[in-house]
Amino acid sequence: MMIWNYTKVEEFILLGLTKRLDLQIALFVFFLIIYIISLMGNALIIFVSRISPRLHTPMYFFLSNLSIMDICFTSSVSPKMLINLLSKKKSISFEGCFIQMVIHMFLGGTECCLLLAMAYDRYVAICSPLHYTTIMNPGLCKIMASGCWIGGLINSLIHELFALRLSFCGPNVINHFFCEIPSVLELSCTDASLNKTVIFFCAMFLVMGPFFLILITYGYIISSIIKISTSIGRKKAFSTCASHIIVVTLFYGAIIFMYMRPGDTHVVNQDKMATLFYSIGTPMLNPLIYTLRNKDVKRVLLGIIRKKHLLEE
Repeated sequence: MMIWNYTKVEEFILLGLTKRLDLQIALFVFFLIIYIISLMGNALIIFVSRISPRLHTPMYFFLSNLSIMDICFTSSVSPKMLINLLSKKKSISFEGCFIQMVIHMFLGGTECCLLLAMAYDRYVAICSPLHYTTIMNPGLCKIMASGCWIGGLINSLIHELFALRLSFCGPNVINHFFCEIPSVLELSCTDASLNKTVIFFCAMFLVMGPFFLILITYGYIISSIIKISTSIGRKKAFSTCASHIIVVTLFYGAIIFMYMRPGDTHVVNQDKMATLFYSIGTPMLNPLIYTLRNKDVKRVLLGIIRKKHLLEE
């Protein structure tokens, strides 16, 4: 690719989260625990959704896709960050940095689309319950999920193509814990203003677009819930959306804070915290939110535990 022919930089140095050695060890332990919880929690959701026939529904189909995406999302950042926390030379190869950047954009875009697909599933379940199984048929669910992954892939390819026009011939120190695209662009010897404009418009389309559609969807959902005659019915309907609302709020809050601000208002430490939250924090919180608030998942887990206990006896 052309980018390799124009660059003199062979590796980047990642400054990470802190220069204090004592804090680096503590952060390593802390984020290692978070990473393990993320992997185990999301793998558990995938496993439970697969083995239980009662969870073979559109909601858990999309939730399984979200869990797969979250495993990939946190794995694109956490392992290298953990290695660098214990390394004296906190470097990443030029190719590795570029690949990490592209994968991160791919998975971030995919999650935005998946959250919209899940909102539509809840809309049909509450606003058109009698036609739910007809509308949300397996074929449509597969098309929607495929569209989410393809949308994320297109997003990353757009940024990759525009990155090919850049050259990196001077500074190679990234004030971040991984190769996030805004931080990498700051080191380009070529004018990166076009890339920043592309980032903004892609964020408008792939972040704000789904976000506003989710808001509109929940406007219709809330309107339908209000019309339910019994308080028990309203509570049950709202509970089916509560977990998704929490996840959307956490993820989009961090993403919008990170990508939808004017370029001159960015503060490095704030950007690091926002990126930590949506890249590492939300993949850990998502399975906790869905399992702790979901009676169906808890019933399946209790059933597995009881069967195991009976077999041991």
